[in-house]
Amino acid sequence: MYLPAISELEPIARAAGAAILSIYRQPFEVEFKQDESPLTAADKGAHEVIVRALASLTPDIPVLSEESDAGGMQARLGWSRYWLVDPLDGTKEFVSRNGEFTVNIALMEEGKPVWGLVYAPVLDKLWYGGVGQGAWRIDEGGTTAIQTRPHEKGQVWKVVGSRNHLSQATLEYLARFGDIEKGEVELISMGSSLKFCIIAEGGAELYPRLAPTCEWDTAAAQAVLEGAGGSVTHLDGSPLRYNKPDILNPWFVAKA
Repeated sequence: MYLPAISELEPIARAAGAAILSIYRQPFEVEFKQDESPLTAADKGAHEVIVRALASLTPDIPVLSEESDAGGMQARLGWSRYWLVDPLDGTKEFVSRNGEFTVNIALMEEGKPVWGLVYAPVLDKLWYGGVGQGAWRIDEGGTTAIQTRPHEKGQVWKVVGSRNHLSQATLEYLARFGDIEKGEVELISMGSSLKFCIIAEGGAELYPRLAPTCEWDTAAAQAVLEGAGGSVTHLDGSPLRYNKPDILNPWFVAKA
């Protein structure tokens, strides 16, 4: 099975990040898709950079991006191996200019992510890894191996949640772990795939997502988290599967 080297993918992610930042640092227009989600020139620019580079790197592996056309969405159902890309995860964070957005690139095999890369251009941090391979963070300090930190009995639960999609169902789910008001649960709100990466490097223990996401939102970060020793499952504990007829994910929980 082909697994990419970080030396092959890091330049692609950074080039996509540069394309995003070239828009981020100037006035830009915001369009809206049919589902009311925002779209900018940065989404499109990063998509073009990544798709072109992956086609050159692995011409035999097809690419599905959030910005792919309808033909790609239909063709994917026949793919057993492909790249799954969100060129700009967290467009709402991009529009609000809080820096909490990422470039997500995952390699998929038989309905699951086997390798993933998450790059945060504003933070200039990159996480990568995969099941059975380990996980790492690249930042100004160099490359560091990362590992999850499971919850210890009697300690406050550290939970990451969406800045824009913290649903009532999520709050009710968290109540089983403790009372937020009493400090038994510490809730850290942030955007995009950064939530998975915080768990992967030991900064939190839980990310319940009881609100809509798509497969390209989660695949790369799931691979990183699983490489670091964590897991992403349905609420009943069964594996989160990909390349379903419906690109939407069911509710899930990411755990250390």
